[in-house]
Amino acid sequence: MRIDIWTDVVCPFCFVGKEHLNQALESFEHADEVEVHWRAFELDPTLSAQPEGTLVEAIAKKYQVSVEDAANSQRQMAQRLSEYGVEFDWEHAKFGNTFDAHRLIQFAQDKGKGTQMQDALMRAYLEQGKNIAEHAVLLDIATGVGCDRNDVAALLEGDEYGDIVRADEAQAHQIGVQGVPFFVLNAKFALSGAQPVEVMLQGLEHAWADEKNLLAQPTQAQGCCGSDGCCGGSEQQ
Repeated sequence: MRIDIWTDVVCPFCFVGKEHLNQALESFEHADEVEVHWRAFELDPTLSAQPEGTLVEAIAKKYQVSVEDAANSQRQMAQRLSEYGVEFDWEHAKFGNTFDAHRLIQFAQDKGKGTQMQDALMRAYLEQGKNIAEHAVLLDIATGVGCDRNDVAALLEGDEYGDIVRADEAQAHQIGVQGVPFFVLNAKFALSGAQPVEVMLQGLEHAWADEKNLLAQPTQAQGCCGSDGCCGGSEQQ
């Protein structure tokens, strides 16, 4: 069974959705026959690789809210992420361009390390305040998950996998993805947002049974991030 997951590595709800899927798979009897494919989605393709100021300042400016409101939203997000063992260092987080990070995920996916790379990039952004638009940062992260340093350096210096990233984003637009995470099971069943674990498990079981020929009506979106920010609570990103 195939699961395609559109995410952005600077989307906190994408981390939550990833964790919910992992928990659902622990209870899914066919988990060893599931293949996860990570797909690219940039929350803001116009972001600079060298973001200026803090994450809170960037959020306040982009969504025209006060710095205080932006900070409160990140405190709430940090509290939620703490439930998953993540210490969100929002005061030092750098909200930069993620195009090269997505290229790196596709590279790692071809090496059988896509999930490890996805997790490492998310944690570097959330917990370590890393600017994952910087090539030096990406190089260290990739080496840490077991990728060849020279191969990664060559990748980052060129444009390899860029066409795959753009194709992923085009497909997301085509099928109506407005926020991430977005899960497609067996190319037929859609789950939008960081759905509860039990809903994820139901989706897995339903897709496995393949009881319908048409794409199921998507469940009401839960916490997710889109171009207009994060939803599913008062959090913004």
